[in-house]
Amino acid sequence: MFSIHLHQLAIHAYHGLYEEEKVLGNDFVIDLTVQYHPATLPVEQLEQTINYVSLYELVKKHMQVATPLLETVVSNMAIDILAQFSLSEEVYISIRKLHPPIAQFTGATGVSLSLNRKDLSL
Repeated sequence: MFSIHLHQLAIHAYHGLYEEEKVLGNDFVIDLTVQYHPATLPVEQLEQTINYVSLYELVKKHMQVATPLLETVVSNMAIDILAQFSLSEEVYISIRKLHPPIAQFTGATGVSLSLNRKDLSL
């Protein structure tokens, strides 16, 4: 099984429950892994794999939609990846919010999701 990775994508977005987050936004870091079985080996053409540029565009599109919960963002991304990339078997997505609006909090918050095509009826 192959894995396509996008590591440490840094995106400023407006996800969150609080008004401050909706106005000022926050910095997010996304890690994405998509696993797939190619039809043939060796993989020699782009059509035989999953294009990481297309994956990045999908991630950017989802990050541009202000959403209250990161759980919703990662769920929508994973479902969309499995629907749009027929080779994809499993998706792992992690999103970290680097500056959560929590008093006296040092660190990041985040969510992650691992979703397998078998878990959905696609």
